[in-house]
Amino acid sequence: MLFYLVRRILTMIPTLIVISFLTFFIIELPVGDYISNQIAALKTSGESASIAKLEFLRQEFALDRPFFERYLIWIGAWPGPHGFDGLLQGNWGWSFEFDKPVEEVIGPTLMLTVVLNFATILFVYVVSFPIGMYSATRQYSWGDYGFTLLGYLGLAVPNFLLGLILLYLFNRWFGMSIGGLMAPEYIDAPFSLDKFLSILGHLIVPTIVIGTSGTAAMIRRLRANLLDELHKQYVTTGRAKGLSEQKLLTKYPLRMALNPFIADIGNLIPSLVSGSVIVSVVLNLPTVGPILLSALQSQDQFLAGFILLFVAVLTLFGMLISDILLAILDPRIRLGGKAAS
Repeated sequence: MLFYLVRRILTMIPTLIVISFLTFFIIELPVGDYISNQIAALKTSGESASIAKLEFLRQEFALDRPFFERYLIWIGAWPGPHGFDGLLQGNWGWSFEFDKPVEEVIGPTLMLTVVLNFATILFVYVVSFPIGMYSATRQYSWGDYGFTLLGYLGLAVPNFLLGLILLYLFNRWFGMSIGGLMAPEYIDAPFSLDKFLSILGHLIVPTIVIGTSGTAAMIRRLRANLLDELHKQYVTTGRAKGLSEQKLLTKYPLRMALNPFIADIGNLIPSLVSGSVIVSVVLNLPTVGPILLSALQSQDQFLAGFILLFVAVLTLFGMLISDILLAILDPRIRLGGKAAS
């Protein structure tokens, strides 16, 4: 198991390098950049003094260098105007739109984004697991039909629309304003028990809204996987030998059906971040989603690039966790990897 874990961690390094290059390549695809767009706008208005300042910024942040050189400077593997000063050295870059370091722009939102994603993933699995088991073991029952209907509604209703509905209902029924991830008086306050409880209370609605579609998909997936296992020959043989239905379910079919269910942990993270952008705007959530949308629209490349890379790192760690859980659940996975190596 230790060898399997070390091997998986080592494979993350070249994967992260490839992801960083693809991220930089994607944000460089649109013609021009933030500085070039500003220069073009100023040339139209004839403000030559501001143009000189922007040209200085182009050289200051190496935007006048070739593509591969800019990429290496960004990650900190090539000396730029200030020497080796990139991601590897802890410099997240500069946001031209906000005119401040990227760390100051998104620093307060990173932890809240991780907390919201963790809460949503926990919600998805805690809700979908018992419902998926119930639907598979009681196929074509009224409960199965009811949960199937709820699943289709969860997939069909847009997240932002569900968010607006819950905003109205919570305000109408409970008199609560659930926008944001904490009460206004705790935004700049130091961390305390009251602030923590406020965050927990405000997490309920965003977690439900963002996790609804993922929960519905997970229920259908677990139900299909478990039904497939329950109709196999070894289950029929075990039932003929007199095994109880509970033991028959938990011995092998449930463990085998959980493999793809757990493997989706890593894939769930980027879908949650991308799917929560509009929801974050509607519910006024201080996450990286709205900042990413603004950065992409304005071509604020260093800000957008770091957020995309941050999501990629979260995905890699999510996949690592799912691989570890799969190796614990099914020893054939780590034994197969050891034999292959």
